[in-house]
Amino acid sequence: MSGDRGASQSAVDPRAARSVVERVMNEVFKVVIGKRDVVEMLIASLIAAGHVILEGVPGVAKTTIARALASATGLEWRRIQFTPDLLPADIIGTMVYDQRTGEFKFRRGPIFANIVLADEINRASPRTQSAFLEAMQERQVTVEGVTYKLPEPFMVIATMNPIEFEGVFPLPEAQLDRFIAKIIVGYPTKEELVEIVRRIDYIEEWPVEPVASRDEILSLIKSARSVYIDDVVLEYIAEIVEATRSHPLVRLGGSPRAAIALAKLSRALALMEGRSYVIPDDVKKAAFPALRHRVLLKPEAEIEGGITPDDVVDQVLRKVPTPSPPTRLE
Repeated sequence: MSGDRGASQSAVDPRAARSVVERVMNEVFKVVIGKRDVVEMLIASLIAAGHVILEGVPGVAKTTIARALASATGLEWRRIQFTPDLLPADIIGTMVYDQRTGEFKFRRGPIFANIVLADEINRASPRTQSAFLEAMQERQVTVEGVTYKLPEPFMVIATMNPIEFEGVFPLPEAQLDRFIAKIIVGYPTKEELVEIVRRIDYIEEWPVEPVASRDEILSLIKSARSVYIDDVVLEYIAEIVEATRSHPLVRLGGSPRAAIALAKLSRALALMEGRSYVIPDDVKKAAFPALRHRVLLKPEAEIEGGITPDDVVDQVLRKVPTPSPPTRLE
């Protein structure tokens, strides 16, 4: 077994981590029907200390999923409805004059929460979207030269509607790259739709209760950083990312940040499965959400039968040889 094991594996308690995750998922599924892959990847992104794009047409429970995760984990959350007239100060906060003291004080905006739902983020102007950049990357905001730390954990869940193109501002690549994952939320199956309608009164009563604490979530985040990745798996991640750049229909492939995102998500997924080490299947599972928003296609991709970024990732995973999974580490 090659590679430096880095942080002590004794710091990872996979059974305890899996227990917390199962409690949270079971609570979320009180109001979310189906969507297991979506919920699982959203929790993995939280454990990986990353931000997420939820893309789907209206009415597929994007907001419900985000709210349920916040409720089940006991984390403070805020919802910001993005519109073209939204200003950066509406998100970050602003200085207000206090008549009692005769001084200006900082009034914190809704970004000061553990989970921030940026609803229809691409409806805001680029200036307002850029207000998230420092917050997402540095976990802080700066107002009038003063820096304010954001609470821990801090996660942005941005929703996007893929079918509307009027009155929207595409997110710049620099901002897209700050999201650890892009998760597609599709329509429910017929059976799931029947169950949603059957249980709608119960769902609207919002029975979701906190089943995990902030400290437990912070512990999961810390434990995920101690999950071991063998050199063989690291090379597999690097080969996948490099293959996205060499694909003939790709204009821009995965950057080093893409490889980091893939590794972090793989670690979180391993921990959620009760393992203290990453296997290639974790990498494959994380590949689509970690890479699909980082693959920019050439114009001729449309001529080639409408190739999508997911098609590219699928072809890359088929092309790059899968290494043998590491054996359990004692």
